[in-house]
Amino acid sequence: MKSILKFSFLALSAAMLFASCDNSDNPNPEVPKESKYVLITMSDNVLTKPGFATAFDELPTGNVVNNGSNSLQGMGFGGWRPYQNQLLKMFSTQTNALGIQELAISNGKVVDGRFIASLDNATNGSGNFTIVDATKGYYWDGSAPLKIQLFNPTTMARTSDIDLTAAVNERGVGVAEILFRSVGQKFLAVKGGKLYANITYAKTDGAQKGFWDDYFPDVYIAVIDIATGAYEKTIKIEDTGSIAYINDNNMYDFDTNGDLYIVTQGRSALGGKSKISRIKANETVIDNTWSLNMDDIFAGGKFVSVFAKDGKIITVIPNQVLTGGATGNINFSNIWDFYSIDIASRTPTKISGIPSVTNPGAAFCAIEIDGKTLLRVNVKDSPINGYYELNGTSATSLFNVTAGGSVSGLHKVEIN
Repeated sequence: MKSILKFSFLALSAAMLFASCDNSDNPNPEVPKESKYVLITMSDNVLTKPGFATAFDELPTGNVVNNGSNSLQGMGFGGWRPYQNQLLKMFSTQTNALGIQELAISNGKVVDGRFIASLDNATNGSGNFTIVDATKGYYWDGSAPLKIQLFNPTTMARTSDIDLTAAVNERGVGVAEILFRSVGQKFLAVKGGKLYANITYAKTDGAQKGFWDDYFPDVYIAVIDIATGAYEKTIKIEDTGSIAYINDNNMYDFDTNGDLYIVTQGRSALGGKSKISRIKANETVIDNTWSLNMDDIFAGGKFVSVFAKDGKIITVIPNQVLTGGATGNINFSNIWDFYSIDIASRTPTKISGIPSVTNPGAAFCAIEIDGKTLLRVNVKDSPINGYYELNGTSATSLFNVTAGGSVSGLHKVEIN
């Protein structure tokens, strides 16, 4: 019996010694990663977009308060554009100034990070950005409308620029009706080693220049090689309207196979020839064999958001003809219905289980977190205000925000 006990003790000691040596000999032990789910809400429907941001330890469920003592309060919370583990938006949290605002997480709380201020704080689109990787991103600044600025997303510092005057001047030179030109003001996307940037030819030069004032009936997009910075060509989306109204909702998305889907909003703020177009994964031209036209689905509407996954597009479609102005229905009336659209057949199927909602505006209508497709659901004059989980063509409520404003963004980040 003693010998057995002695053997067991020696074996246990050796195992403990081996485990100890094994850990100490690993020069790069794996550090457990901590995840946070960051929720933003807009507390008032005004131009400064005031609101709150809160970090949660788990994906929220049930009833959620988003304006507690652990929440960041500020401006520019109508939406955002997170990139991997980086929380970014187009408006300063402190002043709502145009640029690129970083949010960070410190001691479990969302805090203001660094800010790249636009030199032009009056022209819509200043601060429109896209990111290639940790060291390279692009943005547009109205102070130099024919250039695209480069920045480092890690240091949040501007680095250089690309002058695309020659590309812009390939058409419209000497046309008296064109009062303003820009490149990248409303659309910047990265795909397959190329940067895509819209070219604006505007008939106005006022506060809203570049928006629903297009001179040409087609949308032009410059293609730039990322490795060399060289302009390659200009492609076009034929017979549509403004490519997007610029805000944090960039109004394009990539399908699982790498195809890029782009929203054009139409001839006016209320639509007309609005469509979703495609650039296939291994191509650099608009696919003229495919488009999704709002006028074929609902006359008097427009597309305002797009989410693509596994051959399906998730978007919202109005159930009433859009109207504007102080009493208009376009933004804050419950007239938008969620649809799943099969890309191959272009057949729309209304998603069940969700009431008609308000316009997502600067927020994304759909996002993906932890493999779940989540839909932003806000119903005016109702307690329904949160995210629903999509399963096939039906959805169920995941959580509901009871304080802090209307939901405008949710993203998961990992913290070492």
